[in-house]
Amino acid sequence: MNSLIKAVGLVRFANRRLLLVRSEDQEAFYLPGGTIEAGETEQDALHREVAEELGVVLREPEFFARYHNDAVGRGDGVEVDLACYTGTFDGDPVASAEIAELGWFTRAEYAEHRVTAPAILDLYADLDPA
Repeated sequence: MNSLIKAVGLVRFANRRLLLVRSEDQEAFYLPGGTIEAGETEQDALHREVAEELGVVLREPEFFARYHNDAVGRGDGVEVDLACYTGTFDGDPVASAEIAELGWFTRAEYAEHRVTAPAILDLYADLDPA
């Protein structure tokens, strides 16, 4: 039986580098963001998750793309419907809440990781197709 996780993620791409985070319970890096809770809109969830994970306030979010892929580290048959938004924020992001690490990665640097998320690989293909 398949299950679907509805999630949002913030796309911050500059100088061919994408801002990614890794939570304490995951091996793969992924976009800052997370699961949409009951009663939240995508943008509500994005604002909440960015504040929790990066310690900054999100400004001017705009829809970028949607990716539907296998969810890494969630077991067989679990998929993610990831709504990606761009936006700006005040201040410098820092690893907060359950975030163990954050970094800015090129497509090649991300591909070298032992565990990668299919949605992030698809996003890189759209952002940096070279």
